[in-house]
Amino acid sequence: MPVHPQTRRFLEFLGAWTDLLGPDPSIQDMRRVVGSALPAPRRGLAEVADLTVPGEGGPVPVRLYRPEEGATLPALVYFHGGGWVVGGPGNVDAACREFAARAGCAVLSADYRLAPEHPFPAAADDAWAVTAAAVRDPGRFGVDPANVAVAGDSAGGNLAAVTALAARERGVRLAHQLLVYPVTDTAMDTPSYAAYGTGYGLDADSMALFMDLYRGGADPADPRLAPLRAPDLAGAAPATVITAECDVLRDEGEAYARRLAAAGVPVELRRYAGMVHSFFLLPELFDTGVEAMDFAVRRLRAAFAAPTRKDGP
Repeated sequence: MPVHPQTRRFLEFLGAWTDLLGPDPSIQDMRRVVGSALPAPRRGLAEVADLTVPGEGGPVPVRLYRPEEGATLPALVYFHGGGWVVGGPGNVDAACREFAARAGCAVLSADYRLAPEHPFPAAADDAWAVTAAAVRDPGRFGVDPANVAVAGDSAGGNLAAVTALAARERGVRLAHQLLVYPVTDTAMDTPSYAAYGTGYGLDADSMALFMDLYRGGADPADPRLAPLRAPDLAGAAPATVITAECDVLRDEGEAYARRLAAAGVPVELRRYAGMVHSFFLLPELFDTGVEAMDFAVRRLRAAFAAPTRKDGP
C-alpha cells in the first residue's frame, strides 16, 4: 500500500529538518535537534510537577501530570522514545497531558538515563524504578497502586514491555501495557526492515547505531533488551500494540503481540496503514495520529475500569 499523503508531506519536512544535522552528526547534535522538535498544542492540567524517585544509578527525574487535585487516580508510567540515546519528557509532554486528561489518570513520565553514557541496563533499571515508586509509594503521587499501567513509544515501548515482564517476575500485577511501535528484538532482519529501511523516517542504519550504543557488550538475546526473546510471556499485563505500516519496527512489534496472545495474554494489535514511525506523537500532522490516540485512550480507560487487581509485594 502506498504511503499516506500526510506521510509524504511529513517525510519531505523531515528530510529538510534532518539536513540540519549534516552527514555525520554527533550525539549532542542529535539531541539538540530532537530537543527542538515541532511544538504541539499542550492541554492545561491541574498539576504538572518535576520530581525524582530513587533508582539504582541515583535519583530518576520524573514529570508528574494530574488532571485533578486531591483524587486518588489510576497511574500511567510513560517512557519516551529516541533509541535510548536522545529525547526526554519534553518530547512527549503533549501526549502525556492528553493521556492524563482523557484517560483520567496520573501520568509519570520517566526521564531515564541515556546511552552511550549509560548503556544497558541503565534505562531498564530506571524504568522499573519509576514503576516501582508508583506501586510502593502511591500516596506521594495520589495514585491507586492496584491500578498502574505502563506505556511507551519506540525505545520507550521496549522499556514498557521489559517493565511489564519485570513486574510479572516481581509479583506486581499491572493494569495494562500500551506499546506504540515498540522495539522488541535486536536482530533487525525482518521484512519491514528490508522494505522500509531507508527513506521512511526511522532508517535501519540509525536504528542499528542506537541499538549498538545502548546494548554495549550485552547479550543481544537478553530479554531485558529483546523482550521478544523471553522464553515465556505468560502472565504479563494485558496489552495494546500499535504499529505503523511503513516502519522498520512493524514486524517485531506485531510478532510480540502474537507471542503475547499465544501465551494467553489479552492483547489487541492495530496496524495503521500508510503511516511511518513517529505518527502517533504528531496528531497536528497526522489525522491518523488523532485516531490512534483515541484508540489508546479507550484501551487505557477500559483497563483502568476493570475489576481491582490484588498486587503482590
